[in-house]
Amino acid sequence: MAEQLSFELPARTALGRGDFFVASSNALAVAMIDTDTAWPGGKLVLTGEAGSGKTHLAHVWAARTGAEIVAARDLTDEAVPELAAGPVAVEDVPDIAPNAAVQTALFHLHNLVLANGNRLLLTGRSAPRAWGLTLPDLQSRVEGAQAAALQPPCDRLLTVLLAKLFADRQITPRPDVIPYLLRRMDRSFASAQDIVARLDRESLSRGRAVTRDLAATLLGGNEKEP
Repeated sequence: MAEQLSFELPARTALGRGDFFVASSNALAVAMIDTDTAWPGGKLVLTGEAGSGKTHLAHVWAARTGAEIVAARDLTDEAVPELAAGPVAVEDVPDIAPNAAVQTALFHLHNLVLANGNRLLLTGRSAPRAWGLTLPDLQSRVEGAQAAALQPPCDRLLTVLLAKLFADRQITPRPDVIPYLLRRMDRSFASAQDIVARLDRESLSRGRAVTRDLAATLLGGNEKEP
């Protein structure tokens, strides 16, 4: 049978505070985001692997405080004064390790935000000491910030994450799909995102619901639905 034509619609990610599931692996980070007035020196570094929720928590914080969110690679010196007039979240700071000019802009933003009495949130996948920033003054200030890490997910968090990822794509999987995936997938946020995206594409191309049988086919298994 020929594959059906499919139109993959973009997922609409839910980024509200109520959409973020709190578990032991992320509770400290959530508590720090909720209590920004307690950040030592007015700044916080939020770390975690891809898909762990850094962007989600940055949006939660921005919605509550009115903070601007900017990708580190898009930062310019010209934008610094306006950004520093309020709280700021700078995402994916390690991306600018090869770019001395953008590092300098972030250094100026760091100093001006804090001088203005505002809060600064910085995100990256690894611990700050591994960010590889080549501007020593910036690297030292990043390493001197309070850090909160989003840890790898437990089974409970993975279950909720898979359900959320399916919901973001307007998919209702059969009840046995998520337990099946949990027994067979890699235990990571990135793996959860990848398997849901692949199941979405497969279900669209085959014109089928997301079932355990489809998941088994995608994962290279041969288990059939009863």
